[in-house]
Amino acid sequence: MSQSRTAFALAAALALSALAFPQSASSAEGKFKGASNHRTTGTATLKRQGKTWTLEISSDFTFDGAPDPKWAFGNKGVDKTTIFAPLKSNKGAQSYSIPATIDPSKYKRVILYCEKYSVPLGVAKLRF
Repeated sequence: MSQSRTAFALAAALALSALAFPQSASSAEGKFKGASNHRTTGTATLKRQGKTWTLEISSDFTFDGAPDPKWAFGNKGVDKTTIFAPLKSNKGAQSYSIPATIDPSKYKRVILYCEKYSVPLGVAKLRF
């Protein structure tokens, strides 16, 4: 095979692999599990439209309550640089815009976090 044909074949293969495996997912979902002796249920869904991410909380969401609950992301624990919004309500559907400074696709978990006491209250492991 000539050098130009080899280069073309390699470029085509790379282009096809990029289509099959996008570098950044456009959505993810996970079910909440309570943490730190709190009860948290429902589903978190991340949606990306262009460069904008939104966190959607399901209508069956429930949380038993705690002071200072806020949304954040993390992998093994909370990345405190990702704390971005206070919880609007202890139950029901909710939607949150994620600041452009946070890339949720870099994280494996959505975390409801008590900033006052530095403990997780509920964790949803994301499936991209």
